[in-house]
Amino acid sequence: MKPPMPYCASRFQTVRRPTREVKVGPVGVGGIQPIRVQSMTTSDTQDVAATVRQSIALAEVGCEIVRITAPNVAAARCLRDIRRDFTTAGFGHVPLVADIHFLPAAAMEAVEHVEKVRINPGNYADKKKFAVREYSDSDYEVELQRLHDAFSPLVKRCRELGRALRVGTNHGSLSDRIMNRYGDTPLGMVESALEFLRIAEAHSFQDIILSMKSSNPKVMIQAYRLLVQRMAEEDMHYPLHLGVTEAGDGEDGRIKSAIGIGSLLLDGLGDTIRVSLTEDSVYEIPVARAIADKAMSRWRGQGDSATPPDAIDPFSFGRRTSLPVDLSPRCRVGGDQPPRVIVRVASASELPAAAAALASSRLVDTPAEGLLVPVATPGDLAELCATAARTVLPAEFLVLEIAPALTPDILQPMLALTRGKIVLLRRFTGAEAGTLADFASLATRHGHYLACETEAADIPRFVPVITGPDGTRLWFTLGTSAVDGDLAHPAGRYRRLAEALRAADCHAPVWIRNTAGTAVHHDPTFLSRLLEASFLTGTLLCDGVGDLVSVETEVDPVRATRLAYNVLQGAGARISKTEFVACPSCGRTLFDLQTTTQRIRAQTGHLKGVKIAIMGCIVNGPGEMADADFGYVGGAPGKINLYVGKTCVQYNIPQAEADARLIALIREHGKWADPAPLAP
Repeated sequence: MKPPMPYCASRFQTVRRPTREVKVGPVGVGGIQPIRVQSMTTSDTQDVAATVRQSIALAEVGCEIVRITAPNVAAARCLRDIRRDFTTAGFGHVPLVADIHFLPAAAMEAVEHVEKVRINPGNYADKKKFAVREYSDSDYEVELQRLHDAFSPLVKRCRELGRALRVGTNHGSLSDRIMNRYGDTPLGMVESALEFLRIAEAHSFQDIILSMKSSNPKVMIQAYRLLVQRMAEEDMHYPLHLGVTEAGDGEDGRIKSAIGIGSLLLDGLGDTIRVSLTEDSVYEIPVARAIADKAMSRWRGQGDSATPPDAIDPFSFGRRTSLPVDLSPRCRVGGDQPPRVIVRVASASELPAAAAALASSRLVDTPAEGLLVPVATPGDLAELCATAARTVLPAEFLVLEIAPALTPDILQPMLALTRGKIVLLRRFTGAEAGTLADFASLATRHGHYLACETEAADIPRFVPVITGPDGTRLWFTLGTSAVDGDLAHPAGRYRRLAEALRAADCHAPVWIRNTAGTAVHHDPTFLSRLLEASFLTGTLLCDGVGDLVSVETEVDPVRATRLAYNVLQGAGARISKTEFVACPSCGRTLFDLQTTTQRIRAQTGHLKGVKIAIMGCIVNGPGEMADADFGYVGGAPGKINLYVGKTCVQYNIPQAEADARLIALIREHGKWADPAPLAP
């Protein structure tokens, strides 16, 4: 069987994918250009003054490309005045993009006025939605010819005027034709884009940018990887626009965006990005800028020719196999268990305060399952043992970060007196295979475990211990600082570690540690810590790697715990709260998304494991709600449609009644629980 064509130069370091450069007005995208940051206005496009004000506000905070929806010909015609007034205000250098869904006529009007037109291949010239029918090969060819006839005039006009096109595929709006041949899959998304791409190439038009957006980061990642592979097979080198659509708001929206976008940028894919938040769109820009800057700080001109093999299938999700470990009756690590959360405490003396903070009832669904405490001297160890004996710990196990000076002989007496499971964490170099054997034996004798902080290159030297009788007591994690001269990004180093363990036939749990040393681009802000955790932990979890996680860059134990769980939820690895899918708003939106999302969140945010979609219009609504339990969708001005999955069950409800009707629907399907009373 022919192996799949690689989708990137290296999964271990960032080697930028070479693409053609596409000019969007004066702004170059792809080629040698930096990652471009863009966003979208949310005003009614026919309100020219409001749309210009929003465009100016975006440009002033660093938005390099501004997108404006044109849902009909009248709105598209307004783009002429918007372009004129925006230029008069001093922003002629910032290109405008018309966002088109259903109407070719709107696209043909918009192309006269703006620098780029974005079309959604699932909606363009396609009025059918979710019709179940079979397409014979001849039926399919008829549909393709219909698309060719509908799309060709726009392509020809773009070529005549020097405009760019974005073929922007959304997971939530695949056509019936695609859905019934390829299903609701990343492959379907790719084929949908390629159909339109081939039409453009038939007219010798190549000023095209492509996107593969989804509200699910895993789906989005897989779709982009597959698209690049398929384009490489056809010798296509178009730039990519990256984004997680309907990401939501707040910390959750930033995390989901950073997981999806960051994972691909680390692999060298992506030329322009948008962070889609259910907030004022100006707040998207600093997040997108920070993501872009982190990625560009890792760019390499060429890959390391000595990169190791990689057994991960990049086009499908499969979790790495690990052996389960019982740390308590309530806590098993590895196997089919969700990743466990470890929280770092600065010292033994701070353990009581950290324990008190982590014992809060607010963290009942997000517990710190392990506590990591540094131990540098025998005195530190004695203090830790004494403190732990008189402190009620809200965790299932302790991790002792052992300094090199602490030998097994020094640790032996204390471990003999310790109750409960202990994990010893120590750095081991390749020259310390004997020392590793001694520590592994120590852990085994006392029924504890040993977490080996090491690098992939050292694993072959540890094989005798790994395959020996004490090998089942081992965990593995990376060192807290990068190896001198190593070009690998942190996720790449963990990928190498996982590959080295696979080659050694080792199924020990892997612990993903977010530290200052594993940062892509260190920055002291909380946003930077959030993005770093999403880049590293989220990327690896989407690869299927990771049995434990810790965010050690956050010193506050409660914030560290919450951030870890939010990243786990963003990657779909562990659900600890209600999941909200919410679109970022645009000129098509039929209600105030920001206030509505906050209102529904306040009423339903306690429903752990329930997924609720809040969508401003029908464009992506049913599709992006494919894996949601319930949907709240704008159907008409002042009217809401309620969904169970993809099925609309209540039409045109007055918005004033919609919240109560949604809650009643959740009750009807057995998903409702009354919120716990607030603690006094």
